[in-house]
Amino acid sequence: MSRFSRPKVELKTPEQIAIMRRSGLLLSQVHDMLAEHIRPGITTARLDALAEEMIRDHGATPNFLGYHGYPASLCISVNEVVVHGIPGAQALAEGDIVSIDGGCIVDGWHSDAARTHIVGAPRSEADARLVEVTREAMWQGIAALAGAQRVGEIGGAIEDFVTEAVGEELSHLEDFGGHGIGTAMHQPPDVMNYRTRDRGPKVVPGMCLAIEPMLIQGPSDWEMDEDEWTIRVTGGGRAAHEEHSVAVTREGLVVLTAADGGAAELSARGVTAAPDPLAAA
Repeated sequence: MSRFSRPKVELKTPEQIAIMRRSGLLLSQVHDMLAEHIRPGITTARLDALAEEMIRDHGATPNFLGYHGYPASLCISVNEVVVHGIPGAQALAEGDIVSIDGGCIVDGWHSDAARTHIVGAPRSEADARLVEVTREAMWQGIAALAGAQRVGEIGGAIEDFVTEAVGEELSHLEDFGGHGIGTAMHQPPDVMNYRTRDRGPKVVPGMCLAIEPMLIQGPSDWEMDEDEWTIRVTGGGRAAHEEHSVAVTREGLVVLTAADGGAAELSARGVTAAPDPLAAA
C-alpha cells in the first residue's frame, strides 16, 4: 500500500442502509426509553440493564458489550467524565450531566448514538449552555455533510459553530472523534470535530458516518482511569457528548438514529432529508 493511500471506506447499498436504519431506529427508541428513567437516585448500572433488556427483546445485540473487552452495553459518562464511563453503582444526583452512548446490531449492521441529559434542573447556566451547544454542534456537522465534498468539512463546520457560539468557553476532546460505521461499529474514515489539514475522503453515496462532538468546559486536558476506559477531564469542567449515525444516499442524508430520519432538525437548518429507507421497504 502506498503511504499516501487511505483506508478503504465501506460503501453501503440502499438495501443495507435500510437495515442500518432498522438498527438506528431501535437505538433511538432505546434512548427515548432511557430518557424517561433518568432521575435522581437511579444507578448507571440500572440504566445499562434497561438498555440491554430492550435491545435483546427486539432481537438485536448490544454492540458495546464485549467490544475490546468492554464490560457493559452502554457507556454512561457523568459530569467530568467525557466518554467511555463504565456503568456501575453510581447513583445520579440532581444537576448531574449524563452522557449516554450506545449501539446495537441488527442482522449484522451496526448503529451508534449518544445523548446528553441534565438530571432535573441544571446546576448553572454554563451547564445548560454546554449541553445545548454540544447538541447544536452535532446538527451543524450533520447539516454540513449534506453539501460537503470532503469528510473534513464536517469538523470545520463544528469548530466554526462552537467558536462563534461560545468562543473559548468550551474546548474539544481532540484525541477522539467520529467514524465510519456499517458491518463494524468503528470503520474508516475518521470524522474529526475540528478543522484539520487532512480534508478526508470524498463524500459519496453509500457512506455512513457517526458524527459525535465532545465538548468540555474550560481546558481539554484529560486522563484515563485505571479501568483503561474512562476518559476524565482534569481542568475542573464538565463535559457533554452528542452523536448520530448518518447515511449519505443519492437522495440526500438519512439520520439513521433519529426517529424521523433527521427530517425536522435538518429542515430547520435548510436541508431536506432523504426519504426514510423504511418507508419504501
